[in-house]
Amino acid sequence: QVQPVESGGGLVQPGGSLRLSCVVPESHVNVYYMAWYRQAPGKEREFLASLLNSGYAVHSKSAEGRFTISGFKGGDNSVFLQMNRLRADDTAIYFCYMQSKDAGNAWGQGTQVTVSS
Repeated sequence: QVQPVESGGGLVQPGGSLRLSCVVPESHVNVYYMAWYRQAPGKEREFLASLLNSGYAVHSKSAEGRFTISGFKGGDNSVFLQMNRLRADDTAIYFCYMQSKDAGNAWGQGTQVTVSS
């Protein structure tokens, strides 16, 4: 089963930055949409940002101004989430989601982000 793979999470101090990566290893898969979500303990999964392979990006209100999605450069099935000025309430598991024309849709396993001093 085709599944995106996230990386880049970790422990960061408040005010710091992290850059998350998500890649679909199977380069032959025609991925046209990728998105980032997060889920904090005891909360529902929350949409953060999405990117079409055309370059069209959408950011949620909670992500705007601090988080930026980018990717699909050179035809790669990969996206990134640059996160700046991190706060304690950004602590969550961050998930990548993909949609493709030939391999369906899938979630990644997630990467933990912990913001703490």
